[in-house]
Amino acid sequence: MRIIIAGASAIGSHLARLLSRSNHDIVLLDEDEEKLDSISAEYDLMTLNGSPTEIKTLRSANADLCDIFIAVTPNENINMTSCVMAKALGAKKTVAQVGNYELVDKDNDSLIKQMGIDNIIHPEKLAAETIVKSLKLSWVRQRWDVHGGSLVMLGIKLRETCEILNKPLRLLCGPQDPYHVVAIKRGNDTIIPGGNDELRLYDIVYFMTTTNYIAYIRKIVGKEHYADVKNLIIMGGGKTAARAAKLMPPFINTKIIEIDEHQCERLNEELDDTKVMVIHGDGRDISLLKEENISNTQGFIALTGNDEVNILACLTAKKLGVRKTIAMMGNSNYLSMAESLDIGTVINKKMLAAGNIYQLMLSAEVQNIGFLASVRADVAEFTAQAGSKVTRKKVFELGLPSGCTIGGLVRGKEGMLVSGGTQIEAGDQVVVICYDLNLKKIEKFFTN
Repeated sequence: MRIIIAGASAIGSHLARLLSRSNHDIVLLDEDEEKLDSISAEYDLMTLNGSPTEIKTLRSANADLCDIFIAVTPNENINMTSCVMAKALGAKKTVAQVGNYELVDKDNDSLIKQMGIDNIIHPEKLAAETIVKSLKLSWVRQRWDVHGGSLVMLGIKLRETCEILNKPLRLLCGPQDPYHVVAIKRGNDTIIPGGNDELRLYDIVYFMTTTNYIAYIRKIVGKEHYADVKNLIIMGGGKTAARAAKLMPPFINTKIIEIDEHQCERLNEELDDTKVMVIHGDGRDISLLKEENISNTQGFIALTGNDEVNILACLTAKKLGVRKTIAMMGNSNYLSMAESLDIGTVINKKMLAAGNIYQLMLSAEVQNIGFLASVRADVAEFTAQAGSKVTRKKVFELGLPSGCTIGGLVRGKEGMLVSGGTQIEAGDQVVVICYDLNLKKIEKFFTN
């Protein structure tokens, strides 16, 4: 597949790194030659210095021959214009990153496609949706819903109250048990577990289960005493905060603390139809936090543009008694630091956006795809096609690559866990977890 990525900033560079693991023909296009040099020195791809809105540059990149043109520069207008031009030159599929929420309104889908833009990526929207989902289960680090929640994957840090520590998994999650452990993060190591592996204190463990057993998972990991989020403070009033506030369920009372007075005024106007309270102040000010009753606040989210500030703010909130904290991280190098400091849930917009774009790279019927940053693993939801290899044998006979496991499937509307003796059928939607593995190697099991 020939792929052109316009923009070597955060999302573009991360996507280039992600795709360089595959056998794709990748061209990374940017006006900043220094950015291109730093990426090309490390990854197997071609770079081109130039503007994506210039026809001569697009011709030099062979946009007329590309399978997918992805525009992820920081400038929304450049992204949309370059996609329109690439499509006119012959690009088969185009993707544009945008910041204007109006452009992701479903009522505008047909207009956007008529312009020549096949897909729109809105990082703030993706981040806001992830935040709201995380708050609904305060005791969970990360949640992944399959097929509208027929299956659920929960990332949970194990504490002293966990009931299933230090026991072989073959005794804990057999074919009849209501959960499977599909990945473990232990220190800096990722484990795709087998029957002899055990869960240890402070592991981050990814459980696959069905929605009716979420309460059971909560019990066995010893998280029943965690208070659900009813009162929430958001530090930083940017686009992600505004979008998250609008998506927040009515049972969560939300306050936004923003240091910029003019931004507070804009937020008040934008959130006029909500019950969200906007406060002008510094979210790092402990006296202000106490004044806003942080002792009775179950959730704290740091969404400023400064990673260090977000980390420190979450640590402060934890010391003041907040159980659930979420930090926005722009620099992926800080992810392991945030984890070691026990920040809680970490949101990285570029990884969310890149994961959504990566989905478009695969030819099988892939419904969803994401990247579990803490375990450096891809999670994909494939649809098994009639006659495909995955439907011809039981799971234990498939010969799946090392570092890969099948967590569960959805048949019709029913979520089911998968064991070695499971027979996958055509039309099943199958959740696959891969550590340090090219998803193309898995895709071939699901296609004819």
